[in-house]
Amino acid sequence: MTDPVSTASSDHLLLTRETTEDLSPTCAEVLADRTPDQLRRTAVSVAVTAARHVRDARRQVAGPDGRVPVSTTKSSEVDPVTAVDRSSEALIRRLLTGESRDAVLGEEDGGDLRADVVTWVVDPIDGTVNFIYGFPASAVSIAATVNGVPVAAAVADIARRRVFSACTGGAAVLAHEEDEGAGRVLAPSTGPRTLATSLVGTGFSYDAERRARQAALLGDLLPRIRDIRRAGSAALDLCAVAAGALDAYYEHGLGPWDHAGGALIAARAGAVVHMPLLTKGYREGVGVVAASPRISGEIAGHVLGMPMPTML
Repeated sequence: MTDPVSTASSDHLLLTRETTEDLSPTCAEVLADRTPDQLRRTAVSVAVTAARHVRDARRQVAGPDGRVPVSTTKSSEVDPVTAVDRSSEALIRRLLTGESRDAVLGEEDGGDLRADVVTWVVDPIDGTVNFIYGFPASAVSIAATVNGVPVAAAVADIARRRVFSACTGGAAVLAHEEDEGAGRVLAPSTGPRTLATSLVGTGFSYDAERRARQAALLGDLLPRIRDIRRAGSAALDLCAVAAGALDAYYEHGLGPWDHAGGALIAARAGAVVHMPLLTKGYREGVGVVAASPRISGEIAGHVLGMPMPTML
């Protein structure tokens, strides 16, 4: 029986197809009579329901300029929250905890990672800035975790009406939200042998000092790769690695809700994922890397050693 293991950095778990093949004894005990696939199906159903809610709400609240009003900000003035973020999370919490003892850790309303029950790690809209502007790259991300390890996940692509999902021991699957049972099994690209021919995704912090450090890292990396993409949704970028649309993805300073779902989906598809511990977040600036196995060591070596400023 295989567990995700710590990498050279004590801040990470190493997720691969092999390390996510079986439940640990601790996970099996917490799940009791539930299976990872049952949790995956729950995550898919709730994520799709929330994605539909987000689309409907956007039509109601977008202004004459096509943009959604900002309700407040979080880490900085460029880190927005909308009323739809909050209503989406409230809906997800009701659906996930209505008849269970499960806990929820959400981006907007917080919570705790519990060791004794399933903790659902939730991003009600990953890619809020895109959602505000009407740029079609935002998602609902839901991951069932046990003691900090994701065991089932769904990421619903809001604009494209499709859902990625995976669970421990199961395939990573992409399906249309109207026909969740007819999906295709995902696998990352096996083509590039080096970074020089790799298409890489990334993202940037909302903090100016950390963003400058990320720009320096990108400046060092860009001459070594085919090209860079920045879509604005970590969950969708991780799923793009799973689907072979990106060869690799990296970013520093994500919250656990940003990467918990996509990291498992990418790993079950066959990518190598250096996932920050779910107790590490924006403040610590820990990096996440997901990549095709042929290039994973090379890009992790470039990215994970770059220190980021700690946020107060």
